[in-house]
Amino acid sequence: MPVLPELAAALAGGRIEVVDLTAPLSSGTPVIALPEQFAQTARFELTELSRYDDRGPAWYWNDIRTGEHTGTHLDAPNHWVTGRDGEDVASIAPARLVGPAAVLDLSAEAAADPDFLLEVDHVRAWEAEHGPLPEGGWLLYRTGWDARSDSQERFVNADESGPHTPGVSPACARWLAEEAPVVGLGVETVGTDAGAAGGFDPPFPCHAALMGSGRYGLTQLRNLALLPPTGAVLVAAPLPIVGGSGSPARVLALVERG
Repeated sequence: MPVLPELAAALAGGRIEVVDLTAPLSSGTPVIALPEQFAQTARFELTELSRYDDRGPAWYWNDIRTGEHTGTHLDAPNHWVTGRDGEDVASIAPARLVGPAAVLDLSAEAAADPDFLLEVDHVRAWEAEHGPLPEGGWLLYRTGWDARSDSQERFVNADESGPHTPGVSPACARWLAEEAPVVGLGVETVGTDAGAAGGFDPPFPCHAALMGSGRYGLTQLRNLALLPPTGAVLVAAPLPIVGGSGSPARVLALVERG
C-alpha cells in the first residue's frame, strides 16, 4: 500500500495526532534581551491596513513587524559567526525540516535549578533506555520552561547577575555538533543556549557549535510534554527569507496514538 494514503487515513481517523509545538505570536510574546550595548530584536507588531471599512470594504488584513528570532523560530547556520558562510534560512533543504524526534525530559532537574545544563551523560542515559538518537532527526530538550511563556520577566528570569534559564553545557554542545546524528536541537527557552551562556568558555556554545557545523536550532517550543520519548515526527516550517538568519516558524509533531 502506498505510504501517503495510509498517512492521510491515519490523520483523518485520529490514529495520528498533530501536536502544535508553536507559541502564539503576539505583542506579548517574550523576546531575548541582550546586554544594552547590543542591538535588540523587535517584538511582534500588527498594523491594521483595513477591516471591512472604507480602507478595504470586503477584507481585513495587516502589516506585520517582527524579528527573525521572535517567538518560536528556527536558527539557520548563518545566524552565528561560526556559520557565517553556511546556509541562510531560504537555502535549507525541505527534507531537513521533517524528521524523527527524540524527546529528553529534564523538567524536574530544571525546576530544581534554573541554570541546569544538559550534559552528554544525560543523553547517553536516555540512549541506554530508548536507543540511539535518530539519524537526521531532532533532539528536543524538555525543561518545562514553556509554562513561563506568558510573562517576559518569568521567561527571561533575570536578576542582577543576568538571565537564568536552562541550557546545554559546552561539552555537550560540541558533542551534539561533532558526533550526534541529529540535524538540530529544539528547546522551550528563548534560545538554544542557557541564560548564563555569555559567560561560558566559549560564550554561547550551542550557537557556536551547532551553527558552525551546519545544524539548526528551534526555540520557544511548547507542548513537548505531549510527545513520547521516541516515535514522533517533527515538521518545522520557517519562512524562506532570502539571506535570513532565521525565521518565525510553525512547528508541528505527528504522534501515533492508540
